[in-house]
Amino acid sequence: MRFMTEPTPRRAPAGAAVLREDVTEAIRAAVFEELAAVGFARMSIEGIARRAGVGKTAVYRRWKSKLSLVLDLVGAFAAQGLPVPATGSLHGDVRALLEVASYALRHPVASQVIPDLLVEAARQPEIADAIREALLDGQQGVMAQIVREAVARGELPEGTDPAGALDLVVGPLYWRLVVVRTPLPEGYVDGLARAAVAALRA
Repeated sequence: MRFMTEPTPRRAPAGAAVLREDVTEAIRAAVFEELAAVGFARMSIEGIARRAGVGKTAVYRRWKSKLSLVLDLVGAFAAQGLPVPATGSLHGDVRALLEVASYALRHPVASQVIPDLLVEAARQPEIADAIREALLDGQQGVMAQIVREAVARGELPEGTDPAGALDLVVGPLYWRLVVVRTPLPEGYVDGLARAAVAALRA
């Protein structure tokens, strides 16, 4: 007589590493800190491991190189996306987009990391693609939604180009914070929002 038995739980293969999430998060945080401190070119797996308080093996179990590590982090940032403003007016939506973008770009770590990665993007296509996805694709989607809603409300003419609108709206902000790297004067975001909306409607 055969008896039915509960299936035996599958065990991980002998020697398989169980990746602890708290260690993974510590490494990710250390990457941003290391990028801000020394830049991508001088960043090393050894420095990341030391800053995270783990051994190099813990890093290599998760990522094969510093490039794959940085690309993973940039990709995760891109996946978070930007919130689509819903203020009910073109000016309100443009100003909300500028507020979120300026806050992100003024973050102490981002202000160090983004310019350095943009330099590296000129040398390494993989970084260029990841940066484009993280910094451009998400904002293009948000701007396309802003333009569609503004057209539906009669605030913008049919055929308004979302890509051109994005250049007009956030281009000056990136110039000030990423290229020139000067503080924004008081009222800058408000003034830029008014000027951008006026230009879009012209």
